Amino acid sequence: MKNSQIVKDWNAVDPAKLFDPWKRDPTHSRQLMTALQMFLTLPGPHVPAEFAKNESYLKKRGLFKAAQAQYFSTLNDFPATPKEAIDKYHELAVYDNGYEQIFKMRDYTDSRRDGFAIDTVAGGLIFRKVLTGETLDVFQCSGEREFVFFDYYGGALGWDRKLFENQDWWGLEENAIEFRNEAYRIRAATFYALIEAVVTAKTAAGLADIAWAAAPDALAAATRGYQAQRDAQTMNNAAQTILLAVQGSGYGVAAQSVGFKILAPIQLRGRIKRALAVNYDVQGSTPVIDWQFDPIYTTMLSVTDHYWVILPGKKAVAGDRMTLTTYADFDMLSRTDAAAGWMAFGGAIADIAQFERCDIA
Repeated sequence: MKNSQIVKDWNAVDPAKLFDPWKRDPTHSRQLMTALQMFLTLPGPHVPAEFAKNESYLKKRGLFKAAQAQYFSTLNDFPATPKEAIDKYHELAVYDNGYEQIFKMRDYTDSRRDGFAIDTVAGGLIFRKVLTGETLDVFQCSGEREFVFFDYYGGALGWDRKLFENQDWWGLEENAIEFRNEAYRIRAATFYALIEAVVTAKTAAGLADIAWAAAPDALAAATRGYQAQRDAQTMNNAAQTILLAVQGSGYGVAAQSVGFKILAPIQLRGRIKRALAVNYDVQGSTPVIDWQFDPIYTTMLSVTDHYWVILPGKKAVAGDRMTLTTYADFDMLSRTDAAAGWMAFGGAIADIAQFERCDIA
């Protein structure tokens, strides 16, 4: 099978050089494992150090990211033939990485650290006019410093030796694709769960969700645009609440240029789209939306009747200690070639004021 996802041509893979004790070729095995490692790390947010200068890897990564960006963006993107469909869906990710737009992604893969520190700043430096001869006042930052440890996540993939002996390359590829997708699904689920945990912290602080706002154009219920206007105004209220809450945090957020993310379950996709496009109910009127909102839709939120308005980055941080890395061995008792995959990462949200969950009723 040529032009595959993992190796250029599976027919060039010689099982004898992989497994025969008399013909085994370490170079041959290393080349196959390197190809597998390249395949598994393509979706990650960071380029592994060992592939940083690998032109073939960087080219594949560019194609992979471009395919992700075009995924279902227009009807014209849908493949016209079965072959194109196969080729395209082998390029695309089946997992969800929208959370990478919300967290500040840090690369610790080339370090020996077991985590990273993050400050929960409650107050910071203050600038004021200084008269001639005066000295500056030193303002002590308040808040706490928390340490976020990297957790390790692992899984193993067993390839029955018959797949190699019978040259069942499609079977090998499908197993590898499922393995990679599951690894990144677990990663995504971890970060979405971290976002949803903000509700618990807000409740403990006596903070409620953003209430469903009244229609700014005073539309009556069941009137065209009524629901969309209310949703749009709710988004505006959430953005305003965030900006007012973080104005003293030293983030350097400018009201005229700030951008927000909307994180929503796919069940609310239609409502979010209508809200972002709705206008006031007069001829040639302006949109109800006051801010820049970029939607992210996911299947991984446990609560599907709310959505989030988020100021991305800042004190929402994710760190990668190990990209998806494989180790191979042969299990003679099951006659399988096992590839164990490990990844290590951690994340934290140190300022819950960046996140507001919104009601829809």
